[in-house]
Amino acid sequence: MSSQVAPSTPVAVLGQSPVAATRGIARPPRSLDPERVIAAILLGLALTAFSGLAVITAFIFKEGVPIMLKVGVKDFIFSSDWHPLEGNFGILPMIVGSLAVTAGAMVIGVVFGLGCAVLLTQFCSPRLVNVIKPAIELLAGIPSVVYGFIGVAILVPFIRDHLGGPGMSVLAASIVLGVMMLPTITSISVDALRAVPKSYAEGSVALVRTKWQSTHMVKLTAARSRIVAAVILGMGRAIGETMAVIMVAGNTLTVPTGPLDPVRTLTSNIALEMGYAAGDHRKALFATGVVLFLIIMVLNTIALTVSRRRAKGKVLAR
Repeated sequence: MSSQVAPSTPVAVLGQSPVAATRGIARPPRSLDPERVIAAILLGLALTAFSGLAVITAFIFKEGVPIMLKVGVKDFIFSSDWHPLEGNFGILPMIVGSLAVTAGAMVIGVVFGLGCAVLLTQFCSPRLVNVIKPAIELLAGIPSVVYGFIGVAILVPFIRDHLGGPGMSVLAASIVLGVMMLPTITSISVDALRAVPKSYAEGSVALVRTKWQSTHMVKLTAARSRIVAAVILGMGRAIGETMAVIMVAGNTLTVPTGPLDPVRTLTSNIALEMGYAAGDHRKALFATGVVLFLIIMVLNTIALTVSRRRAKGKVLAR
């Protein structure tokens, strides 16, 4: 009776390496590393966001820069003569109006937003915080047209009757935008103050400081960089807002000389005239978007630079 040997893994012949003995065997395919797959997906998403920003930027500059060069950059930015049908494109009133409205909104939004954050983190009971903080955050969900309608119905008549002027003014737009900035500044500032280590406040209390002194000199200083980031985000919301500003600002093509003067912003100018613009007029509106883009970039760069210098100085001081 003949014996049969079952096939098995080849055994290395004398003088033959194990690697050479197993060359003829098919190896199972390597399984994909989940971490690498997730990293590739996240990288693709990040590149998608970056490429979207790059496409938008390239399109705006492609449409707007030629008319700026045709008119002259100096005349386009520093001229107050905006008569598109006559070929005059000067956007100085809109630039001044945008900066004035944004500055007023920053004063209102930063003062009240940061004040609310300090109140919620340092001087309120947890029950009261659970009521006030969600109520403030709900303001972010209200459409801008509702803010504008409330401004037209309540704020504008109040300013006209008690302060003078037409009512639709820099002050009205600043107040409306300041309220719209509150959720952003308050929420991020609250998170920034809560992230400060408790040991900082405990060390300040050990030096016989009051609660307000501890908050002012320790917690606000330690959370300064994140608070600046909150202010930057709020500033972006203010300078880019359109509908609410159109409804309460007055939309007059003059350089404002006071808070009660009507004004037109860069975003308002684009929204009001893009529907019927054509030819050089349409290109000039794209050029207005270029100027607005550059203003936002400059303001953000200045704010980030100041924040980093303060953070660096604080580290060196330690």
